[in-house]
Amino acid sequence: MRVIAGTYRSRRLIAPPGLATRPTSDRLRETLFNILSPHIEDAVFADLYAGSGAVGVEALSRGARLVYFVDNAAPAVAAIRENLAALGIGSGFQIEARSVSAALRRLSEPGPHEPCTIVFLDPPYAAADDYTRTLTSIGQYADSLLTHEGIVVVEHGRKMQPPLAESYGPLQRYRVLEQGDAGLSFYSR
Repeated sequence: MRVIAGTYRSRRLIAPPGLATRPTSDRLRETLFNILSPHIEDAVFADLYAGSGAVGVEALSRGARLVYFVDNAAPAVAAIRENLAALGIGSGFQIEARSVSAALRRLSEPGPHEPCTIVFLDPPYAAADDYTRTLTSIGQYADSLLTHEGIVVVEHGRKMQPPLAESYGPLQRYRVLEQGDAGLSFYSR
């Protein structure tokens, strides 16, 4: 696994040991960031279920101003910290070592947190409840969690059962892209 483009291009990243983490493939990350490229520069990006942090690191590499890395698994948090240190990234990020639901609540509360330009989520493909719960929460907190033009991107299995809904509160799906066994669904207000 490597950083695809930007400041840290071609630099290697590690993944947490074991099979609990399924990193987003290099090819799918490249496709994702080609689509998001007009929105990345100076963005506030949330990488939910961050795992290795590869998606958030890619956002930083391409010019995001701030990335929230959210994962509550100790091996994932350790991998994120190791990847950031190996790349010499000392600022422009915040690690939220807590559940995604707790992090979303915290990031939507009044305080020093900035609303997100882009939220990316990639729960385990088999965890259909996590998709529904997370997207429902993002929809519930949309006014304080997302900028007005905020984008939510969901990585999922191509044949996800049950399929994702077309809307979650004010969020409406506007695009679906399939690549190999994976899919990306894009939501905005």
